[in-house]
Amino acid sequence: MSKELPAKRYWIIGASEGLGRALAHALDKRGASLVVSARSEDRLKDLVGELRDAKAVMVDVTDPDSVSHAAKQAGDFDGIVYSVGAYEPMKATEWNGDAARLMVNTNITGCLNILGEVVPKFVEANRGHIALIGSLSGFRGLPGAVGYGLSKAAVMHTAENLRIDLSKTDILVQRMNPGFIETRLTEKNEFDMPQLMSPEAAANHVMRAIDSRRFSYSFPRPFSWLFTVGQHLPLSWFQGFFKGLV
Repeated sequence: MSKELPAKRYWIIGASEGLGRALAHALDKRGASLVVSARSEDRLKDLVGELRDAKAVMVDVTDPDSVSHAAKQAGDFDGIVYSVGAYEPMKATEWNGDAARLMVNTNITGCLNILGEVVPKFVEANRGHIALIGSLSGFRGLPGAVGYGLSKAAVMHTAENLRIDLSKTDILVQRMNPGFIETRLTEKNEFDMPQLMSPEAAANHVMRAIDSRRFSYSFPRPFSWLFTVGQHLPLSWFQGFFKGLV
């Protein structure tokens, strides 16, 4: 028998593709009511048609007015998943300012825009579930990850801030840190991606993380061990594993 979810109605931001879309299906199967958001109206409408109990709300997370409007349209919800992830592979030797700003604005500022609408509501109710999707790339500096790595590190750090500040409330805060997921974003990579997962496999990991109630959950194993253990290694040792990608 499945464990009861920590929330009954989830707002999934970044639900039109990849992990977010797969998570919508996984949560739907577990009986959750859903609000699904992204910028793509057509993809959201298609998704709603595939789900048992879902409402589509378009949002541009980089626009505070759009986020405020979307939060009002979403109505009552007691759980959120921030699964937005703009990604462009970029090395410091091939700097792309527009790409870097897009990743920061979407992954960091967008997350804060959403949290600004959600956290006060959950605090007032003294309940809720906040799940932020980080990345293994957020643990330490990697080749070709300027913009993306720092933006995911910021999301993961934000989860830590929320965890301590909300520790005396009944709000559950979690961060899930995946490795490579097979999406249109990772198709941009020109290197071998260890333990590349389907979005459905990644969603299953996230559901296990939710059921565990653990704060931080990194996957897949054993690839994730390189990053969790790697936090405690000298930086030169850790980055030595990736010399072939420089």
